[in-house]
Amino acid sequence: MTVSASAGREFFRSTDVHDADLDLRIPARYRHDWALFTDWCTAADHHPIPAAPESLALFLHEHPAVVATQRRRLSAINTVHTGHGYPAPGRTEMVRRHLDTTRASRLDRLGRLLVQRAAELPVEGWPSGLFGRRDALLLVLAATGMTFTDLTRLRRRDLRLDGNTLVVTTRTGERFRLPPDSETGDNPAVAIYQRWAQIQAFLDQYPGTHLLRHHLTDPSEIITDPLDAEQARQPLLCPIDRWGHLPHAQPMTPQSVSALTRAHLSGRAPVRKVLPVPPQDDVDAWVEPEIDLDAGYYDRGTTARRRDHQTLEDLTDVFDEIEARTDALLEDLMGVLEGL
Repeated sequence: MTVSASAGREFFRSTDVHDADLDLRIPARYRHDWALFTDWCTAADHHPIPAAPESLALFLHEHPAVVATQRRRLSAINTVHTGHGYPAPGRTEMVRRHLDTTRASRLDRLGRLLVQRAAELPVEGWPSGLFGRRDALLLVLAATGMTFTDLTRLRRRDLRLDGNTLVVTTRTGERFRLPPDSETGDNPAVAIYQRWAQIQAFLDQYPGTHLLRHHLTDPSEIITDPLDAEQARQPLLCPIDRWGHLPHAQPMTPQSVSALTRAHLSGRAPVRKVLPVPPQDDVDAWVEPEIDLDAGYYDRGTTARRRDHQTLEDLTDVFDEIEARTDALLEDLMGVLEGL
């Protein structure tokens, strides 16, 4: 006897437990873990569904247990969320770090190294400053532990400053905060983000690389306006070709982000030489030469246009003849095919 997939789903649902307070159906094997979570949310004034990753991390912190128990609790909370159309809060980087302290410690060391590499990259010069500013932000974002796929999906609107803290929100709603150093108060992530944002703001006002290379050689103050809808949707990080062109609508690929991150960590990142840029005065000093036109210039142009107009009138008949021949050839071809 074969049981259909839909029947299997109905059988599974028949064993669920109904959460009357939230009007949810909870798998029977998860009812105790879910009840523990919802009771804590009620007492701590948090929403159980959709649950914020910060709330889930705090719940795990306040309910210590062996790893196997914590994983079962996460499975329960994730299953209830995905079963009701919400993203699983237990799959975020914040919760993963809380659950695996060894991994968290390793990522913290890696993050500090990435930020150090980012701070060493050039910020001026052409095209080294352009690549340096983009790669620096790329490394800072990689230091958060977000996946390379999430990193490439970031849009310009997904980053903002909260005082001296850089806040990044992924497409799935996961939020990363890069706070200042607790001792010095410095936050290199903010300066790195602002440098790249200045490049994008400059290109909003002056598209093309001609003026951008002068800006990177002799930086000037950029007045940034709020992003419009189109700018806000543009990828945060985009590829740069060897001439310094940036396709605004094209994001980097996860493979290229991964390769660049590994290259910077290993010290094998491409070294961009600073190319000489002609002084702006030399460019501005060029004046278009004057052209003297003789008295019959416009008369000859009028006569030529009149002659061409008469000639082009005959093209209508030519096109009609071509179309008739094409129809005839098509009829002959159809006849041959019908005779096969």
